[in-house]
Amino acid sequence: MAAKRTAQAVWEGDLAKGHGTVHGAPGALPTVSVSWAARTEHQGTQTSPEELLAAAHASCYSMALSAGLGRMGKPPQRLEVTATATFDKVGEAWKVTTMELDVVGHVPQATPEEFQAAAKAAGEGCPISGALKGNVAISVRSKLA
Repeated sequence: MAAKRTAQAVWEGDLAKGHGTVHGAPGALPTVSVSWAARTEHQGTQTSPEELLAAAHASCYSMALSAGLGRMGKPPQRLEVTATATFDKVGEAWKVTTMELDVVGHVPQATPEEFQAAAKAAGEGCPISGALKGNVAISVRSKLA
């Protein structure tokens, strides 16, 4: 059965001076403020669609890597994933251009080569990577702690 997840955004005003909020299901993703300035200038206490995309990718990737390591018989103790989405002007339009995934793994039974192979496979196989594929350049850097 397919899982559906919903988020809602409300925006008030024009793009440059306006502001908005976004939230997920009650109790899951709290209401957070968004603005154009948070996307292009400074973040402060507001978020951006790109930060939310990076959070989604980091969590999806960590699950995919954990699953892959588990199938290898080398379950992780801990995976620390940082995802960085780059939002840049390309020609006349703004675009998410890159997503960088940096992962540090605490996987006592894995060799560096095994971990790197699992990290690469997770970067290609997680559903958020699949959604971005062909539109955003994705890179994965991995190391064992």
